[in-house]
Amino acid sequence: MQTQVQQGDVVVLTEAAVRSVEGNHALWNEDLRPCNRAEHAWPGAKFASLWIGMCICLPTYSMASGFIALGMNWWEAVLTILIGSCIVLIPILLMSHAGTKFGIPYPVFARLWFGKWGAHIPALARAVIAAGWFGINSWFGGQALDAILGRVIPGWTGFSWHLGISFLIFWAINVLIAMRGPQAIGKLAVFAAPTLALGAIVLLIWAASQAGGFGAMLSAPATIHGAKFWAAFYPSVIGVIAFWATMALNIPDYTRYAKTQKGQVLGQTLSMPLTMALFSFIGIAVTSATVVLYHQALWDPVQLIVKFPTIMVIVSGIVVILSSVTINVGANVMAPARAFENLWPRRITFGIGAIITGLLALCMQPWYVMSEFSNYIFNWLGTYGTLLGPFDGIAIADYWLVRSCRLDLLALYSDSGRYDYARGFNLRAVAALVVGWVIALLGLVFPPLKFLWSGGWLFSLLGGLIAYALLMRGHQSVLTDTEYKRMTRVEPNPGPVGGAVVDV
Repeated sequence: MQTQVQQGDVVVLTEAAVRSVEGNHALWNEDLRPCNRAEHAWPGAKFASLWIGMCICLPTYSMASGFIALGMNWWEAVLTILIGSCIVLIPILLMSHAGTKFGIPYPVFARLWFGKWGAHIPALARAVIAAGWFGINSWFGGQALDAILGRVIPGWTGFSWHLGISFLIFWAINVLIAMRGPQAIGKLAVFAAPTLALGAIVLLIWAASQAGGFGAMLSAPATIHGAKFWAAFYPSVIGVIAFWATMALNIPDYTRYAKTQKGQVLGQTLSMPLTMALFSFIGIAVTSATVVLYHQALWDPVQLIVKFPTIMVIVSGIVVILSSVTINVGANVMAPARAFENLWPRRITFGIGAIITGLLALCMQPWYVMSEFSNYIFNWLGTYGTLLGPFDGIAIADYWLVRSCRLDLLALYSDSGRYDYARGFNLRAVAALVVGWVIALLGLVFPPLKFLWSGGWLFSLLGGLIAYALLMRGHQSVLTDTEYKRMTRVEPNPGPVGGAVVDV
């Protein structure tokens, strides 16, 4: 029986298949269902805008600026960002393919490798990390809002809880915007990207004029060399990779709306690494200028803008606020909201999931994470990168090595489908997850193997990938080419699907 239709790069369920599972509210609702053909409408330019808006953010600025504080010179810091960004782009693109082809969100994609109930494990792990990022960006935005209020409201800073109040106001704004859903997120990114880029350029021009030109700004030599440099460079690159390891997992939440594979690949490839490198250069250059101007490296941009005149504080604060909102609703709400929704599709909507994400963000104590650069780059980025690495490896191994990009889409929404495994849990995936974590933890327990922990994301990913590929070899859930062709009807592109003619 043919249950799915392929047109070009996209596979959708037939109308009969949709009717057979849409009543299964434990696995299906409007947000978790696969996209229909008309919903595959995002061109490559939209993905470029999305990434530009997400990369031009305060966490990127702070991470890049912090490398100067570690002792790197400007080009070493930029190169570190560029190398890490190019490396993490590989798993991002590998995961993007599944979202584009089958139109499924991340929690449903996770059913493929962990089972329909086991999928809650990777979904919730991703959700916790995203909630932490939600809190960090809300903290940045709250600081900026506090700086503005301190200049325009007399006596504002006299309140003992003024910063906490600003943080909670900004946090609430983020939650309210996020509740509007993923399509609103895409619209916000299109508006925010050019605004943020302009603000970053203005900040760079200001720094150059105040510091006496780029020569003075970028003349500071590196203070770490040889073994000390490599000891800092290695975990720093891993930190950059871990920075986007979350998006490497849930990128199907976005690429499920892509028109074509080529469009999403080009849109992401031409935007993410270059934007990261260029915006990092601005952060590094401005931080270098603060050394000249204030005799200390101000890696937290909010500490810098409070030194500006009032009008500059207001304008800069608005840019910071817009940046924080964009990255929050673009990168840090989609995955956790979907994960919580997947726990109870009948009762939990995307909006409720966004509220839960916001509440969890408060529990992550962003004010502590951002209190010192070492907490941010090594403890926060390094630890969660190690946590997520095996999930990335398992997902890549399952889709590309085990299944060769062939899925039974209907079975992902069926109670007793081929991806049910052992009562909804794929124990082989759980075993591969443990293998990935143990490999990285060896570096924490045995000092001679410290490089395994310092490179936790990489080694845990490889461990999970290899273990899963070996454990799933010849598994009965894997579709043969003949089975896939039997259930998939191929139609010319474009053409009618579900009664609608779609412009692709």
